[in-house]
Amino acid sequence: FRTGYLSLTRGDGGQNLIGDEQGVELGLIRTQELLAARRIDGAEQFFSRAYDFGFSKSPEEAMKIWGHDKILSDVVWVIRKFKPDVIITRFPTTGEGGHGHHTASAILAGEAFDLAGDPTKFPEQLQQGVSVWQPKRLLWNTFNFGGNNTTREDQLKIEVGMYNPVLGKSYGEIAAESRSQHKSQGFGVPAQRGESFEYFSTIKGTKPVVDLMDGVDISSKRIGQPALAIAAKDLFNKYRTEDPALTVAGLLNYRKVLSKLPASYWKDQKLKEINNLVEAASGLFMEVTAVSPYAVAGDSLKLTFTVNNRLGLPLKNMVIHFREASQQPTLEAKNKNANIPVAVFISANALPSQPYWLAEGMPNGSFTVSDQLLIGLPQKE
Repeated sequence: FRTGYLSLTRGDGGQNLIGDEQGVELGLIRTQELLAARRIDGAEQFFSRAYDFGFSKSPEEAMKIWGHDKILSDVVWVIRKFKPDVIITRFPTTGEGGHGHHTASAILAGEAFDLAGDPTKFPEQLQQGVSVWQPKRLLWNTFNFGGNNTTREDQLKIEVGMYNPVLGKSYGEIAAESRSQHKSQGFGVPAQRGESFEYFSTIKGTKPVVDLMDGVDISSKRIGQPALAIAAKDLFNKYRTEDPALTVAGLLNYRKVLSKLPASYWKDQKLKEINNLVEAASGLFMEVTAVSPYAVAGDSLKLTFTVNNRLGLPLKNMVIHFREASQQPTLEAKNKNANIPVAVFISANALPSQPYWLAEGMPNGSFTVSDQLLIGLPQKE
């Protein structure tokens, strides 16, 4: 399943066990630690504009300092943009999380769950390429740690300790590797193996009985084209772990049919997924390297594009686009590198690059980001 992870803050006010950075500098480190964790567990990372100002005694204090409506609008924006069927909070609204920020995150999640589907709430967002969205359910992932057991046997109970033979790891091992990326917090934990259960309490929406996704259509039928559902099933049946390239032709045909459908969120999302699958299944390698880690205004930077057709599949009309320039590489034989040099000129008027959430300052307890399309992103793409 496509999974998102929304962190209201960037952890700016927390501890730092690996250096002396504090405040926004620590937030930069924590941002990259979260992205490193997501590269392992496969989820997508989002942030609000809230600043971690340190320990907060209550959610009321946290939301007053952040600006309640401002951060609520960020949560609604991420929901409308990501369109989750199920939202899971890590902490409850009743304070067992032990931190005002934690409790505030649960409260805001509940409010956003109710508002994201209402076109009269934050209507300005609807002019920025998103539409209203109503998730099916909001769950709280209850816990048992620190002498505080909030799990009950009447809650939805799911076994999560399974072993994945394709990945060669259990999900507990993957989770441990992911958590261990949070080095500034000393979050490294031993890998967990064996049977393990997670519990979920329904906060809003329909109550699941067997699975988190109960009642949610997770098939290709959701796109609205029956032929695609049949094609997807055929691709799945033909897939071979030892030779994924066999599915490339079918994936390209699937993409051709998909691209002809009317514009929609699901069309765009599935096109991204198909493109990623084609790249992975084809064994195609692409990389860009620079001779220097930085460039200054008025200077140029030499880049090298490296392309390797590792499986030797027939490729046609490959074009590399970069800003105003484009190159059509001539690929060498199977598993041979094709290196394409490109010189990029940096305008004399170019502004220094910096994290987007720091560009406009932070007058109060949250960052100023005027560009709605940047809100929620971990960093500028």
